[in-house]
Amino acid sequence: MRTALRTAIATALVAGVAITAPAVSAGAAFAADGPVAVPSAAAEQAEGKPADVKPGEAKPAEATADAAKGTLVRTETLLAGTIAKIYKVDALHHRAELFHEGNPAGVLDANTRPVAGNDNGEFFVLFEDGRTLNWDRNYVPGAEPGLYELADGTRLELGEKDGRYGLQLVENGKGRGFTYLNGFRQVWVYGKAVVVLESDGGFAAYIQGGARQAAPRLVENPTPAPAPTPGPVVTVGECTVRQDIPSVFALLTVTLTHDLEKGPKAVLKDEAGKPVVTVDRDHAADLGMGLTIKGANTSTPQLGQRTQGGDTPYLWTAFPKLPKGCEKDSATPTPAPSVTTPAPAGNTGTTVNNGGQTSVVPKGGVAAGAELGAEGDGTALIAAGAGAASLAAAGLGFVVLRRRAAGPRV
Repeated sequence: MRTALRTAIATALVAGVAITAPAVSAGAAFAADGPVAVPSAAAEQAEGKPADVKPGEAKPAEATADAAKGTLVRTETLLAGTIAKIYKVDALHHRAELFHEGNPAGVLDANTRPVAGNDNGEFFVLFEDGRTLNWDRNYVPGAEPGLYELADGTRLELGEKDGRYGLQLVENGKGRGFTYLNGFRQVWVYGKAVVVLESDGGFAAYIQGGARQAAPRLVENPTPAPAPTPGPVVTVGECTVRQDIPSVFALLTVTLTHDLEKGPKAVLKDEAGKPVVTVDRDHAADLGMGLTIKGANTSTPQLGQRTQGGDTPYLWTAFPKLPKGCEKDSATPTPAPSVTTPAPAGNTGTTVNNGGQTSVVPKGGVAAGAELGAEGDGTALIAAGAGAASLAAAGLGFVVLRRRAAGPRV
């Protein structure tokens, strides 16, 4: 059982269709002898044909006035038996009330642009000037993006962006620009080709006046877009570099900045280049957006990205390397062992530790309060002059403090 432009029309409210009552089941079968278009009586009169047309096609109706509906100009019987009453509201605004077996089935409202209904492959198009088309088949449901050719040779490319399907005319191998679906269903006209595009990507076409009718034919699949690649590394300061890399989120990017003094910074940006979130040395992770910096205090930091939390692994990208000569030492060099003049025989005031550092421990009154600096604090007690050992033995305790030269701190 089919419905007369039933649920498809009912759900097409956002495509310019206003529903006045639930659709009902239709018992009539679709035409079985191929695609057929039923032109309106107004269109035939424009071609010089009489308004009194064959049964089953558009039929003239006595003009009646209704302020809410407009003026009834004719009644048509569609291929599956649905009755369409066409009302004129003004020159570029017509309405069609649909009935099946006497029951209201919905309303199509063409206000300055055409609208369409789809009953399982039977299409009814109402133009804003009152013209109508009604055909069966010529339909590709749920079509995949690609280049399609219509029965008259017209080529259209079906594309998808942000979950919406769109079409563009292709002439001489060049696209003329996509128009994307705004709503559930829309009608476009390309020359003599009338095309109806559905929200699932399916679309149908009818060639006005064409002897040959056929469903849109897929000519070729679109060439897959190349995978995003990292941009070039740009030096923006004496010891600062920057690079743009793809985000794990579609259409977003990440700008990596590596600075000798400030450390690494990553800025996630939206499609328009507006910052969304920033991570750096002081704030090295944003779990909500799946960003984290590993090794933020080293010269080789890495950015981790992921789209979900939990056990989802990170995608790691190394920050750009600093320019040559800007590398910072990551460890303090070990000083070479010092050479000490042997102390006179019998003097045990000199002690050499295993780390290569020589310290003189005074004896007597000074020795009681003497302290050796802890390893790595950069301070040590050393003898002042070649005779320091004998001076210490005499109780003079003549020592000085000297800061050991250390490598720069990281």
